[in-house]
Amino acid sequence: MDHILTIIVAAWSGLLTIFISVLGYIVNEKFNKIKELDDKLNTTRVEVAREHITREEVTRITDHIDARFNRLEAKIDQLIQSKLIGA
Repeated sequence: MDHILTIIVAAWSGLLTIFISVLGYIVNEKFNKIKELDDKLNTTRVEVAREHITREEVTRITDHIDARFNRLEAKIDQLIQSKLIGA
């Protein structure tokens, strides 16, 4: 009877060892995948920050476009006035 109990305990210990080893391997792989995704996310953040346009740049560009449109509008108005005076 003791011999059978010893075999059962040894088998149970072996199964638990295998189960815990497999579980440890899976958990380790998941942590590695999370670390890899975290690295990719950080790289993406750096790339986005590098390509991101600041509010000041947007303001400067829109001011430049507005100035160009104002000059174009003035030229159109001047052209219309010259056509009206000449007609």
